[in-house]
Amino acid sequence: MSALPDGVTREVWHDIDVLRIETPSSTARISLHGGQVLSFAPAGFDDLLWLSPTTAMPPKAIRGGVPVCWPYFGRQGQPDDAPQHGHARVSRWPLTEVKREADGGVVLKLALPLREGLPLELVQTVRVGRELRQSLDTVHRGESTVMLTQALHTYFRVADAMQVAVTGLDGLRYADKHDGDTHVQSGDWSLHDVRDPGRSDRIYAGTGHRFELIDPAGGRRIRLDTFGSRSLVVWNPGEAGACAIADMPDDGWRTFVCLEAANAGEDAIELEPGQRHRLSHVISVNSL
Repeated sequence: MSALPDGVTREVWHDIDVLRIETPSSTARISLHGGQVLSFAPAGFDDLLWLSPTTAMPPKAIRGGVPVCWPYFGRQGQPDDAPQHGHARVSRWPLTEVKREADGGVVLKLALPLREGLPLELVQTVRVGRELRQSLDTVHRGESTVMLTQALHTYFRVADAMQVAVTGLDGLRYADKHDGDTHVQSGDWSLHDVRDPGRSDRIYAGTGHRFELIDPAGGRRIRLDTFGSRSLVVWNPGEAGACAIADMPDDGWRTFVCLEAANAGEDAIELEPGQRHRLSHVISVNSL
């Protein structure tokens, strides 16, 4: 690959080797380990993404930013000893292209090499500008049908998760990992849900494509637009759950909410030989 353009540099950030991207309207940082966007700060706003201050270091998975869950979500359809969320988030992604566009935005392409026994090719495109645009393009290079589950597992930084609301989910069915049952959302999502307060591990099915995370204590409204996504995962471990996660501070759960553009649960993607699928999202922010 040719030399990096102006505004794209290599640095060590929180002890992680990253590419730092500077544009007229934002700053971002991307780790080639995991192909993972770790930071995105539009001009005039604090970082929209959360990174655990106690995260494990590469070659282990990095906790925070936008982990790429692929070619399966969780261990769906996999044996119990399969790596959680697949190998993409712990692989090194070669950077195949980086360019600055006329408006000052920067586009990067990263390609995950084919893996023996898996006939799926994956290319990730990230565009950093006033918005963060991110897409996963999967191409089936094999000879028989393959089932794909996946997610862009975004950790959104918030001032206080107990004050956050998420719009766009009212009336949708969701599978709750905590009780293994299916329920229907009533109103906006929050951690004050009377059915199971203080935590969330849900896959919403048949979703729309626009959601807003209202962060009143942070004075901002984060918008998530999704494409090629049939489901949305909403996750926060709560206080007890955070205590059981080695690379998360006990109070870390109060400073993030995960909203994940996904195809998971009942919304798996079936790919025939030669078919391709694109999952993408756009992240933007406004003041309240």
